[in-house]
Amino acid sequence: MLLLYFPVVRRLLVIGSLLLFTAGCSEPPRKEIDQAQAAVDAARTAGAERYASDEFTAAAGSLDKARAAVEQRDYRQALNYALDARQRAADAARQAADGAAKAKHEVEAQYGDVNVRTNRLQTAIHTAGTAGVLPRALRPAQSVLHDARADLQKASAAITGRNYDAAAKLLAQVRGKVDAAITDVQRIPPRPRRSRKPARVEYDLSPSSQE
Repeated sequence: MLLLYFPVVRRLLVIGSLLLFTAGCSEPPRKEIDQAQAAVDAARTAGAERYASDEFTAAAGSLDKARAAVEQRDYRQALNYALDARQRAADAARQAADGAAKAKHEVEAQYGDVNVRTNRLQTAIHTAGTAGVLPRALRPAQSVLHDARADLQKASAAITGRNYDAAAKLLAQVRGKVDAAITDVQRIPPRPRRSRKPARVEYDLSPSSQE
């Protein structure tokens, strides 16, 4: 009897599992679709559209397919698409985190480089002024220095706001202007020193001096 009992139990378990699975697919997988939507939203917030575009696009596509399958009452397929969307969105979020960290590191290094060059421009202006370059000849470089300081503050704010692309673009522009200004200052000839006039010699032509 026991030998006959166990196969029956196994069949009942299998039938029960199938019934549960069928029952689970008899209604739209709303919970799974909502979870997939939340995962896609989280990936977007993490910057997946920028740093993990392929995986993010695939996740959004699977989510759309899940909703389309619900409309067609193919709930099993909808569930598969929803689960796929959730997993892909999670992968996209992880990739985005790695990409954003790399972008932040690169733009921070770029910021440091431009800041060093801006200080170099300030030193070049001071050195030229000490060497006797006329102040009006240094005004263009001083204007570039002033604008560079302001743009560095804007770039810092963009980095804080995680807008790394905008910061990198701005810093590249500042670097070009600062480098050009340094070259211009170094090419300005110093103001020539005035030569001293020879001492005036007066000759005494009075009659007494001729004796």
